[in-house]
Amino acid sequence: MRFFNRLYQDKFALACVILLCMVTIAGIFAEQIAPFDPTLTNIRAKYQPISSLYWLGTDNLGRDIFSRLIFGIRSSVFYAVGAMLLTLLIGALIGMLAGIFGGKLDNLLMRGCDVMLSFPAEVMILALVGILGAGIEHILLAIVLVKWTWYARMIRGIVLQHTHKNYLLFAKTAGASYRHLLFQHILPLMFAELAILATANMGSVMLMISGLSFLGLGVQPPTPEWGNMLADAKNIMLLHPEQMLPAGLAIVLVVIAFNGFGDFLRDYFGRNTESEHDYFTDR
Repeated sequence: MRFFNRLYQDKFALACVILLCMVTIAGIFAEQIAPFDPTLTNIRAKYQPISSLYWLGTDNLGRDIFSRLIFGIRSSVFYAVGAMLLTLLIGALIGMLAGIFGGKLDNLLMRGCDVMLSFPAEVMILALVGILGAGIEHILLAIVLVKWTWYARMIRGIVLQHTHKNYLLFAKTAGASYRHLLFQHILPLMFAELAILATANMGSVMLMISGLSFLGLGVQPPTPEWGNMLADAKNIMLLHPEQMLPAGLAIVLVVIAFNGFGDFLRDYFGRNTESEHDYFTDR
């Protein structure tokens, strides 16, 4: 209840959450919301202006832009969420194993992370996609292979902050298994950090998917995706600049919403951690 009260007080964060909820619902029920098939072409209806029939007009192939925008949520947002969750899961698992076991396993895993982190992530992703070939599945694979190292590093540091606390030392002394320590003690403590990391970096993953699709390396036509919608509109930007607006604004607004919600989570959990620390310190 305190979380929702704080969210209600922060109007910007509340607007971000409402926008993300609306986008999610629209993506799930795209078939019911979109008035046209997003891949249906009609050359006779190309470049139609905004009207009661075409809510955002039509593109160079006569496809309804609003329908493509709604279906594009699945490619632009849902794929980004899936890639982020998989990356976070792998990074969290490796980071927790390194932090709990330590020793040679920790050194081996962290040296592997150091090698991966020595290269710029965007360059590595672009190189992997170039090697593997165009396609959304290759983008998602490249993102997971490159990004997990950063999360593993972060989560290992978080685990090390808690491993020497009294209750964990007592649990180890009492003979608790590593599985018990991991799932009963470490993971609940890390929930806040994992939520903050996921929401704060969702925007960058979204931009990576849309950017590669814009370059022709991501989602392939005719599947609607906001990045390739921008690529199509770029070719006729001087004649029909309004074609750039729907997909461009959608990307900007959703990225801002993820970043805004991530900032709220960071402030909320940060304040809670500080207040709990002060509570126990005063006693």
